[in-house]
Amino acid sequence: MDLSLAHARARRFRGEYSGEIGLESCGCCGTTATLAMLNDAVKKGGVMASNHVGGLSGAFIPVSEDDGMIKAVERGSLSIEKLEAMTAVCSVGIDMVVIPGETDAAVISALIADEAAIGMVNTKTTAVRVIPAIGCKEGDVLDFGGLLGYAPILPVSTFSPSVFVNRGGRIPAPLQALKN
Repeated sequence: MDLSLAHARARRFRGEYSGEIGLESCGCCGTTATLAMLNDAVKKGGVMASNHVGGLSGAFIPVSEDDGMIKAVERGSLSIEKLEAMTAVCSVGIDMVVIPGETDAAVISALIADEAAIGMVNTKTTAVRVIPAIGCKEGDVLDFGGLLGYAPILPVSTFSPSVFVNRGGRIPAPLQALKN
């Protein structure tokens, strides 16, 4: 049994459940906490119900595949920074997020480094699936069709991380003792 909250065709998921839990909009303060609570409930319920649990077992947050999250981006309550915070408690990472096509490669590299750091600190798998939409700018919409849906183009910080990125290197493995 895979306990992940991947919904494929449902299109009604995390973005709308945050409202049902009591938030005005997905992306406002409290979103990361409600996502953590939802993950915890599903994992505990699934472990009780089955002795064969596998998969990544938690929520995925693909913006283009979730109507509630799309609406949150459109109304301005869900930002790429909030999505990054949410990845600390979800299964994977920043997923199916469309960014302006002219986003500098160093910015994308630093975003990937941020996710790698979240994964390292939490000892979990993380990933980044961002789509630079060539010729599109913040507020435009990119439609993938079918199950991949559509997504508004999210703004990304234009402050340059290029000096940091060009230094190279890697995110170090976590220390396995002396934890807080």
